[in-house]
Amino acid sequence: MIHLTSGELMASITVLVLSIFLGFELISKVPPTLHTPLMSGANAISGITIVGALFAANARLSAGDHVMATILGFCALVLATINCVGGFMVTGRMLRMFKRKGK
Repeated sequence: MIHLTSGELMASITVLVLSIFLGFELISKVPPTLHTPLMSGANAISGITIVGALFAANARLSAGDHVMATILGFCALVLATINCVGGFMVTGRMLRMFKRKGK
């Protein structure tokens, strides 16, 4: 099990909160014409996250720790898969919106 000091925990929480704020600010400032390329990049990152989650779900650590690593890896795998599939669905919908009407 990972043991963090109170300072390390506060630093981790600070980084998490700042990354959430920064991510929200960045995404909210993106013009609609750039959302499709941005979504494609996010899908690539989610694909990498899926690979990492597979490794985490298959972790073989010291006694007792592997259960939690497997659970967290599985949760990360489910969330990254939902994010990736949803991203592809949104990208497909946006591309259909900009497609020229058939003759």
